[in-house]
Amino acid sequence: IIWNGPMGVFEMASFETGTKAMMDVMCKATEAGIVTVIGGGDTATCCKKYDTEDKMTHVSTGGGASLELLEGKEMPGIAALSSA
Repeated sequence: IIWNGPMGVFEMASFETGTKAMMDVMCKATEAGIVTVIGGGDTATCCKKYDTEDKMTHVSTGGGASLELLEGKEMPGIAALSSA
């Protein structure tokens, strides 16, 4: 499961319900053996807020880059290292 982007304004308690519920589902999925990937700085910040960084398979701050990788686009940094 790839999650890129919080469900709402999770920084405010009155608007965090959707994001917190999604985080709970992601934790249960990881416990069940499903690979879970957090992509993006805001979503990684959610992990930090809810103390769940170690409950995901992988947490990345590269949201846009993660999506581009999934789209099959070339990653400039990887391309530069590959050609070196």
